Amino acid sequence: MKKIQVDILGLSTSPANNGAYALILFEIGGKRKLPIIIGGFEAQAIALELEKIKAPRPLTHDLIRNITETFGIGVSEVTIDELKDGTFYAKIACDMAGVTHEIDARPSDAIAIAVRCEAPIFVSEEVMNEAGILDDRQGEQASLPASAEKKQISSKSSATSKYDDLMEKLNEAIQQEDYEKAAQIRDQINRLKS
Repeated sequence: MKKIQVDILGLSTSPANNGAYALILFEIGGKRKLPIIIGGFEAQAIALELEKIKAPRPLTHDLIRNITETFGIGVSEVTIDELKDGTFYAKIACDMAGVTHEIDARPSDAIAIAVRCEAPIFVSEEVMNEAGILDDRQGEQASLPASAEKKQISSKSSATSKYDDLMEKLNEAIQQEDYEKAAQIRDQINRLKS
């Protein structure tokens, strides 16, 4: 599996989504961004660590870091490796006594642990191709990756018209840096294509 290293660009919220946040990852050395919708607790856990704010008592992810440090378990990396039915899946690679174990995790929890353990974050090429959003600021034009580009259809159908409308809305959302909306539109495009 080919992996792409990413970093956290930021978190954004929308009152319309009942406390959910969009975690925005960006491709290091590239132009793609990956928005992932996460819960408020996980968003807070990530934000607190990024801002180096210490809670008076250990939060869940702090506790996990404390356990790994106490028992000599190293968190070597986190990989978002699958996307099934709109749900992202991740693995936490842990090293103990020279043996590497991969542990299944939600991406939000995996990233909250990665930032605490200073572990690199990766996204599989397949997931980035499917769900990543190309943000090419050089041309001031943003679009989906090549795997999600529109197929040329000679006759203009209603599906093509809807696709064009969604692509236009997607480009607007990206230019406005509303990645939560962009992720929702991307999912609509994927449903329309299937």
